[in-house]
Amino acid sequence: MTAILPNMPKPQPDFNNLLRVLRREHPSRPTLFEFFMNDSIYDLLSQGRTFPDGDGLGGWRQRIWAFWIAGYDYVTVMASDFAFPAPKDPHLASISQNRPGPISDRRSYEAYPWPDPDDFDDSRLDILGRELPEGMKIIVWGPCGVLENLTSLLGFEQLCWMQAEDPDLVEEICGQIGSRLLRYYEKALAYPAVGAIIANDDWGFQSQTLLSPAAMRRFIFPWHKKIAAAAHAAGRPVILHSCGNLSEVWDDIIDDMRFDGKHSYEDKILPVEAAYEQYGSRIAIMGGFDLDFICRSTPDQIRARVQAMLRQVGSRGGFAVGTGNSVPSYVPAENYLAMIDIHRG
Repeated sequence: MTAILPNMPKPQPDFNNLLRVLRREHPSRPTLFEFFMNDSIYDLLSQGRTFPDGDGLGGWRQRIWAFWIAGYDYVTVMASDFAFPAPKDPHLASISQNRPGPISDRRSYEAYPWPDPDDFDDSRLDILGRELPEGMKIIVWGPCGVLENLTSLLGFEQLCWMQAEDPDLVEEICGQIGSRLLRYYEKALAYPAVGAIIANDDWGFQSQTLLSPAAMRRFIFPWHKKIAAAAHAAGRPVILHSCGNLSEVWDDIIDDMRFDGKHSYEDKILPVEAAYEQYGSRIAIMGGFDLDFICRSTPDQIRARVQAMLRQVGSRGGFAVGTGNSVPSYVPAENYLAMIDIHRG
């Protein structure tokens, strides 16, 4: 598995290729897109290399190296440590969305210590931007989006009750969240090294959106529309990362919020091949190979599906190769490498 790594070339990054994909154009070569990988993949691609960490940025420097060695034209970075305080149990790998959050009513809402993005240092974007390989850019992602933070602060069950009993309060809370996320991205977009942003907010599950389309349009979408508009005003594209079945809101994503690219696909919901034919003329299809497929298939099967997808796209463009979600630790490294190795010809 690791034998191929010492011979892997250091590709010359060219962020213009990703921009062509996001403009639904044909890039000069097959182009990769991934939200993030995992520490074992970063370590594998780093091959024992160490990274300066005196300023606390060693982990981000390793990520730059790994993305570069793997053949990406960018690296994903969080602009700062800005986040919405919510109780977490460090001993649990995950928690129920029904777990109560710190806000349950108007009194607890008014008492909540809302963080200010301007209080958080985002100078890493300047420091790391000056260290990027030539041709590479940063894509900034956020501390989750409006709906994920809303769910974390209320708990999903409480959210469902509140939107029925006090929808105005839900709207106010979304305003507190959304306005701060907007400011977070506005600050990031001021840095020349930032080439694009990702609005990462999971909106659905296998059969539908988490809230009704009407509720999504009232509470969640207006703030994502503002985030996308801020990116466009700064001359940058914006990518939506959202899991789940979004069949009822694709037109909102494309025509109202005006995202340039959509990431996260699942074969049980909408295989990437079908998504490309249905929406690829209107929005860039970023990544998309189902994680279950990537985990369970052989490297040869993965290469074959990637090759078939590239033939399907042909010269139409608007597609970047990657997984349907991210590369968690349970993905076999040889399968991930098979997916990206196809682009080195």
